[in-house]
Amino acid sequence: MSDPIIELEHVDAGYPGAVILHDVSFEVRRGEIFILLGGSGCGKSTVMKHMIGLNPVLAGTLRVAGEEWTRKTRAGLCRKIGVMYQSGALFGSMTCLENVMLPLEEFSRLSRTARREKAMSLLADVELADAADKMPSEISGGMRKRVAIARAMALDPEIVFLDEPSAGLDPITSSALDDLILKLRAAKGMTFVVVTHELPSIFKIADRAAMFDKARRGMIALGDPRELRANSKDEFVRKFFNRGETHG
Repeated sequence: MSDPIIELEHVDAGYPGAVILHDVSFEVRRGEIFILLGGSGCGKSTVMKHMIGLNPVLAGTLRVAGEEWTRKTRAGLCRKIGVMYQSGALFGSMTCLENVMLPLEEFSRLSRTARREKAMSLLADVELADAADKMPSEISGGMRKRVAIARAMALDPEIVFLDEPSAGLDPITSSALDDLILKLRAAKGMTFVVVTHELPSIFKIADRAAMFDKARRGMIALGDPRELRANSKDEFVRKFFNRGETHG
């Protein structure tokens, strides 16, 4: 079993004056694909915002790569993570290549030639080298998400966070994106933390998952989604994983 790269201990998640999830404890292991899931408004995106340092936890301890998120550690920890937001959040006035180069422009000392070469390599990693000179408006939604993943990997982070990567995509495009995530993990050894409620993706890519529930204001399941589907003692958890068609 690999070492933990993210650790939450007795964390209260939410915003000042509004605790959404209470007493959450789990760890993400180095090199795994870990899913944050649950129904709408359950707090999964809020937990991710804490994990990427956007908002401080309300109580408890959150460590990334062995360091607790604080103002002093923020700069160093931000270099260890990359984030793909739900919409892709590409800059519409920049080409795909320029979007991927942006973190390198801001935070690296590479020459412009080296920055361009690295960005082209990242676009090749997500199978979009031929879209380098296109604008985001000229490519599909699935392609924009691939470009956003390439940008998230620009600074060679240890952890990549993906917020609803399958949202708005058709099943074929979504499945291809799942394949890409598995390929990137195998090739680069990165840890992926994915926020999603899409069952096909969950069963295809997840090593483990943490499930949250709005009504109970906490984490209600942790483990391999396939095992939770079959063996959870919580009826709500079983129903969540068995809703609609059964996915293998």
